Amino acid sequence: MPDSLQLQVMDLEVEVLTGVYSEETHLPQPLRISVIADLDLPERFLPDTPLSASKSYIDLKHAATDALPKDVHFTLIEAVADHICETLFISDSRVRRVEVRIVKLAIAEADESIGITLVRHRR
Repeated sequence: MPDSLQLQVMDLEVEVLTGVYSEETHLPQPLRISVIADLDLPERFLPDTPLSASKSYIDLKHAATDALPKDVHFTLIEAVADHICETLFISDSRVRRVEVRIVKLAIAEADESIGITLVRHRR
């Protein structure tokens, strides 16, 4: 089994224009977004290994926050997840797999988590 490295940014709360129903389409919806990215990795990480041998967690956070267009309405949260995946694939060729979990906070009634998990692999 090959070695792997997963970077994770979990439970970011982000306002995104998304939704199918009329009551959802005019205002941003609160989403909880988690991102896991699998990377190619070097043979070893030594004490003096530079950050360039890995990836900054800030890149994952950026893909799930600032890189989401503020003026675009995503009908489905699946499209939000796809945008995050594509942003990470484009930004770094070492990214092999991206998993995005999105929970729609506005529709929870009893602290449940209602949402999706999308997994994309580099093609």
